[in-house]
Amino acid sequence: MKPLSGIRIADFTVHNAGPFCTNLLSQLGAEVVKIESAMRPDAFRKPHPVYGRMGPATFDQVSSTKLSVRVNLKKPEGIALAKRIVRISDIAAESFRPGVIGRLGLGFEVLQKIRADIIMLSVSSCGQAGPDSHFAGYAPLFGAWGALSDLSGYPDGPPVEMRHVMDHTVGMNAAVAVMAALMRRRATGRGAHVDVAAREVASSLAGEALLLAAAGGAPTRMGNAQEGREPHNVYPAAGEDRWIAISARDDAERAVLANIIGRDLSDDAIAEWSITREADAAAAELQSAGIAAHASWTTPEIAADVHLRERRAIVEVQEPDGKTRAAVGVPMRLSKGAEIGIHSGTPKLGEHEDYIYGELLGMAFAERKALEDAEVIY
Repeated sequence: MKPLSGIRIADFTVHNAGPFCTNLLSQLGAEVVKIESAMRPDAFRKPHPVYGRMGPATFDQVSSTKLSVRVNLKKPEGIALAKRIVRISDIAAESFRPGVIGRLGLGFEVLQKIRADIIMLSVSSCGQAGPDSHFAGYAPLFGAWGALSDLSGYPDGPPVEMRHVMDHTVGMNAAVAVMAALMRRRATGRGAHVDVAAREVASSLAGEALLLAAAGGAPTRMGNAQEGREPHNVYPAAGEDRWIAISARDDAERAVLANIIGRDLSDDAIAEWSITREADAAAAELQSAGIAAHASWTTPEIAADVHLRERRAIVEVQEPDGKTRAAVGVPMRLSKGAEIGIHSGTPKLGEHEDYIYGELLGMAFAERKALEDAEVIY
């Protein structure tokens, strides 16, 4: 049995950070009911040129293993229907700008009256309260506002924009916070409002630099360098756009590396050695000598990796049209035979309404037809 079996989530989240959180929880066994409508589908359900194809690649990833129902939240009857879904759920998750969910009539105080022990997750740019809480934001803003962008890049270049890694990190932090709230509810019987601010997640990852700045220091961009390790960089390998990462931690490793390349350990000297060698072969040679090294793999190489496939970090899922595709599984493993991970592909809009509206809510055919005719289920 999966760890979160028996937990149901009413998922109002959109875009990436919030949906990635509920996707992780779904892979741990929670039943996630994604709530959207044809009038306002998740923006990432629409085709967009990400990862080299004009298709909803991001939505594919963060919506795998979820159930889908249509609810038109612009209508009062739609809000009432959403409340019925919340009533049979343990968690309600949203990622609108602060204030939006309350104006819809689905704020925490309202949901508590529907289900006293409800756990509500709110993911936003700057949190639900405070002078900056009204700001909208996407992944590049989170990294920029939280200091990570300013710390990423080369000393003579601009800050580096942070994208999906920022959304996913926010989602993982949100998943941990929700599970903590579930543990608290198990111990006390009380629900909670979990408030996750994306810019605070970014700042939490820059702790050393923030402490240095608070002590009067001035953190700077270091490129690929790392304090305490030299060399520590990515070097060109044979072939077009092929690279290898190499890192030495002490004088003993540096001596071994110098002996292998037959020259000094300047970045230029190492690059002259590496560019004549195939990246994987060079990495294997260095690894066998105790030097940390690996080819900088492309995403196709990662998707085909035997190790990741065996550990089910990369899995095959079937889409509603019968086609199969690769998907990224949950990044953890549990003992005692607990099978976690993705078990289904991207849901079609409204695909699971017979189960949610019929089996779970006990909605009669006539009522459901009336709601569809009134574009409440739409």
